[in-house]
Amino acid sequence: MNSQRLDKRVSLELDINKKKVKYLLAKQLITVNGKVIKDADLIVNRFSKITIEENTLPYDCPCYLMLNKPKGVVSATKDDKHRTVIDLIDHPKREDLHIVGRLDLNSSGLVLLTNDSQWSESITNPLSKVEKHYIVTVEKPITSDYINAFANGIYFQFEDIVTLPVTLTIISSHKALVILNEGKYHQIKRMFGRFKNKVLSIHRISVGNIALDTQLGIGKWRILTDEEINNVKKKAF
Repeated sequence: MNSQRLDKRVSLELDINKKKVKYLLAKQLITVNGKVIKDADLIVNRFSKITIEENTLPYDCPCYLMLNKPKGVVSATKDDKHRTVIDLIDHPKREDLHIVGRLDLNSSGLVLLTNDSQWSESITNPLSKVEKHYIVTVEKPITSDYINAFANGIYFQFEDIVTLPVTLTIISSHKALVILNEGKYHQIKRMFGRFKNKVLSIHRISVGNIALDTQLGIGKWRILTDEEINNVKKKAF
C-alpha cells in the first residue's frame, strides 16, 4: 500500500464515510503510532500503526538488514543462474525485501536490504548524494595522477556525462579507498579503465554512516540498529 491520507485509510478499512472519520478524530479516538491524531490530512503508510477505539488496523513492520556479500552472489531477489543475496537471508520477511544499491556479481561487502521503499529511495536517490566507500584492488600501481583525475571527474562517452568528484586515497601501490556520491554503471571499473588499469576486486565497506560490521562473517547478515536506520545519510568517516 502506498502512502495515503489518514481519513481515506480509515474510511476504506472501516467502510465508513469521511464525515464519520472526522467525528472519530474530533473525539480523539484515533491514534497513529501511539499518538492521538486530530488531522485528517496526516499521511500514513503500510507501517503506520493506526488504532481506533483500541482496535488496531492491519499494519506491517519495517525491516532493515545489512549483509556481508560474498563474490559470486548476484544482487537480485531472483536469478536463474546464480545464488542471490536473498538466498543468504533467513528472515521471516525475506520475500518482501529489496536491495538498496546493488553490487556487481564479483564485488563483495556491504549490501543493505529493506521492505521500506521510502527509506531505500532516500539513500539511492542521486540528489541525496549518500557516500559509498569501497576498497579497490587493481592490477597496476596507482599514482598520484589518479587522485586529481578522479576528483575532477571522468567523462563517460556512452552517457555523455562527467562523473561527480570522486575521492581516491592511495592505501598501497595497488590498493585505494574510493568514495562515490553516485553509482553509474560499472563506474569504478570504468574510471580505472581510463588508466588502462584492470580492477581485480571491489569491496564496499560503508553506505552513508552504515559501516560493514567487522564481526559479520562473509555471507552473514544482521538487523540494523535504530541509529544506523535513522542516520544513514550521515557520513561514516
